[in-house]
Amino acid sequence: MDRLRNLASQKAVVIFSKSSCYICHSIQTLFYELGASPAVHELDHDANGREIDWALRGLGCNPSVPAVFIGGKFIGSAKDVISLHVNGDLKQMLIDAKAIWL
Repeated sequence: MDRLRNLASQKAVVIFSKSSCYICHSIQTLFYELGASPAVHELDHDANGREIDWALRGLGCNPSVPAVFIGGKFIGSAKDVISLHVNGDLKQMLIDAKAIWL
């Protein structure tokens, strides 16, 4: 869990993903289109990927990816990110975290 917290706070936007997950790819694309440059950690390419996967599940992520952190705070999975985007809150969260500028 300490490694997860450390990685999640290294950049304004952090996405834990798996390279074979099309939903993960879609969420990454959304952030790029909004102008953010997230740190993406592909768990299937990380030596500690299983450990991080279990830590994400401990936070309530099921499935464990994609898991999104903004400003070091756990935001949620794809459905949470899409909900925030649809209601207009995601962009403001990115501005507040200094992930994007107007």
